[in-house]
Amino acid sequence: MNKVILVGNLTRDPELSETPSGIPVCRFAIAVSRDYANAEGNRETDFFNITVWRGRAENCGKYLKKGNKVAIVGSLQNRSYDDKDGNKRYVTDVVANEVEFLTPKSASNDSEDEPSSARRERPQLEAIDDNQLPF
Repeated sequence: MNKVILVGNLTRDPELSETPSGIPVCRFAIAVSRDYANAEGNRETDFFNITVWRGRAENCGKYLKKGNKVAIVGSLQNRSYDDKDGNKRYVTDVVANEVEFLTPKSASNDSEDEPSSARRERPQLEAIDDNQLPF
């Protein structure tokens, strides 16, 4: 099984582009803080490269920006390439199957046409007098 779930903040604005065949692809990186502190009492941070495809890529490119908090569900993908000096380099990317925008709309200054799938609304609870409770 190859599945990863990450919650972190974008380290840079997303880069939206298209493949030569016209398929949208969006790339960005997120910073994820570790749950524990090191010997000096500091929490370390890991950085992950994220790749998103098709319609999700277009939404990410349109609505995300540096600093936004996101939840990513996807899989790890390894690739290699030769750098300019001829050395083989290995890269691990997270290919996102799901992206949930966690930064509140008011904090990210998004436009009014943000898709409903990209935001979560909290229901308003009305006050109840203790005398109204059935127990």
